Amino acid sequence: MFKEFKEFAMKGNVIDLAVGIIIGSAFGTIVKSLVDDVIMPPIGYILGNVDFTNLFFVIKEGKGIPGPYNSLADATKAGAVMIKYGVFANTIVSFLIVAFAVFFLIKQLNRFKKEAPVVESGPTAEVKVLTEIRDLLKK
Repeated sequence: MFKEFKEFAMKGNVIDLAVGIIIGSAFGTIVKSLVDDVIMPPIGYILGNVDFTNLFFVIKEGKGIPGPYNSLADATKAGAVMIKYGVFANTIVSFLIVAFAVFFLIKQLNRFKKEAPVVESGPTAEVKVLTEIRDLLKK
């Protein structure tokens, strides 16, 4: 059983998949930092110093510390039940960046694929014979 597992794990596709997952995870971290640290702060500044990570709506106050809460961290610490729409906005921007990057990558890979040569084929032997018969019958 160990031998079979070793053969399975050492196949090229499994190793390629593992490398892809590792690189994808690292790429996700980079995109998250790009969104949280580079893209959203200027957008928040333009919209009047809005910090998207602190945009939330409290559904139920937490036990112990009553609201209103100044930040998402305070609300989380209090155990409040909330809708974190600012975090959701950051996640959507992250998704759009990843989707665009994957689209761009696939588009570039498709450029390098060789297109199948178009073979111009004439009529088959049967069609030629039938055409000759038709032409002879017309005379």
